[in-house]
Amino acid sequence: MNVSAAAHAELRAKHEAQGVELRAQKSAQKVLHDQVVKLTQALLHATAQSAKQTALIEALTAEVAKQSDRIEELLAIVNRKKRRRSEPKEKAAEPEPAVELSPEQQEAYDNRPTPPELPDKQKKPRKERTSFGRNKLPDHLERDEHHLKPSACTKCGGEQLVEIRRHIEEKLDVVKAHTRVRRTVRVTCECHDCCARFTPEALPSPFSRSKATCEWLAWFIWERHAMLVPMDRIRRNLLAKHIPLAMSYLVSQVERVADILAPIDGEHWKQIKASPWMAMDMTGLKVLIKDVGAHNGYLEAFRTDDAVVMNYEPTKGAEALLAKLDGYKGVIVADAEHRHNQLFGDDKATEAGCNAHGRRKLRDAESTQPKLAKDAAKFISAVYIAEAKAKELGLTGSELLSWRQQHCRPHFDNFKKWASATAPTLLPDDPLRKVINYYTNHWAALTLFLERPEIPIDNSATERIYQDVAKLRNNVLFAGSTEGAHRLAVILGIVASCKLLGIDGEAYLGWVLTRLGTHRKHYNLPASQLTPAAYAASLRA
Repeated sequence: MNVSAAAHAELRAKHEAQGVELRAQKSAQKVLHDQVVKLTQALLHATAQSAKQTALIEALTAEVAKQSDRIEELLAIVNRKKRRRSEPKEKAAEPEPAVELSPEQQEAYDNRPTPPELPDKQKKPRKERTSFGRNKLPDHLERDEHHLKPSACTKCGGEQLVEIRRHIEEKLDVVKAHTRVRRTVRVTCECHDCCARFTPEALPSPFSRSKATCEWLAWFIWERHAMLVPMDRIRRNLLAKHIPLAMSYLVSQVERVADILAPIDGEHWKQIKASPWMAMDMTGLKVLIKDVGAHNGYLEAFRTDDAVVMNYEPTKGAEALLAKLDGYKGVIVADAEHRHNQLFGDDKATEAGCNAHGRRKLRDAESTQPKLAKDAAKFISAVYIAEAKAKELGLTGSELLSWRQQHCRPHFDNFKKWASATAPTLLPDDPLRKVINYYTNHWAALTLFLERPEIPIDNSATERIYQDVAKLRNNVLFAGSTEGAHRLAVILGIVASCKLLGIDGEAYLGWVLTRLGTHRKHYNLPASQLTPAAYAASLRA
């Protein structure tokens, strides 16, 4: 029994020792596990940081490569500029004739006139900048003055203040454009003596029972046809100010105004046909035709120094043009189109050409004949430089004619000799040969301005009228009907005339609508005294 108890005690002691050892191992294992977890987290964090550093290094490497490429580009530009300054330009090689020439042709080609040396293009001098301050605001602008003066001391509250200086500042401000209502109250009275009743006449309106004044319609028409704001955008703008106007109403106002202005357009046409010269051009205009769809029509422009008339034509045929210009025997500046040929001849109009077309074609010809086309362009450019100088000097009449004879004709004469000597060296389908043929076939028309000082050198001024038409096509896309196209032409012609004269078109429209509206009988003015030119003359008087 004593042996068994001793054995049990020994086993118990061993068991307890094993338990203590096991707990120690578990504790060590837990510490080791915690260390492994911490190391794993540290490793993951280090891996993430490493990835970020790697991405940053890659981005910096790409940026360094990009900057290196940019540095190489800048160095190449610098080197090119150095070469341009240091190395003289090599003259273009003399082109070899494309066809075999006779001895006479070869001699004429070798001895052709040398192109004139054109002056270097002078850069416009920079405006001298003031060392301090801002540019003064325009004097013609209205000024609203606000006088601010303290009423008491901000420190002690004392009211005995002594003025020391004044600080004046001017800032641009705007008064928001707004539509308002003109309310008119007309009082009917009865005469005490004769018992007759009478009512004052209403204020001027564009037409009877008009919903808008002449000034409002002038604003609307100018926004629509000069500022080229689409009608739906004008309507949305008015609706945002809580002025609901139907689209049909706005369209009807355009129709009304076009009908009112029609006599002015007719007077312009009379003046143009009575003028010793006119310029004309044509551009496309889409028109919606019922049961047909969009039709590609045309808008014609006829111009003098102070009037523009636009006409809509559904086709580009010559019949309508001949009917319009029947009996006209002045000078017509126009492009070289086949439909114009019947306008010119004995006991008919005289043709004047557009040198701008030939000049543009010479630039296009440089792609195939760089040397010869540039030489030809120098002759025409020299003429344009002389013409610009005459305009700068303000020459007109006999002075301008004398200037053109002295400074423009020699260049044209030399160009004619140069062209006749160069043409045989070119193939028939060469673009430069086509330009030479253009000048040869229309020489009298293209040089008529040398004999007639009132004739412009080209038709560019008429072409510029169509810049607004091109923008209008982008904003409006088409005219709603044939009648709408005719009315559009009337208004566009009046607007173009205002721009040609440099007058405030909106003010003119308000002025003329007042005189052609309900108070027409009070003014009783003929159309000749209601044109934009007449309005401009009244402003100068």
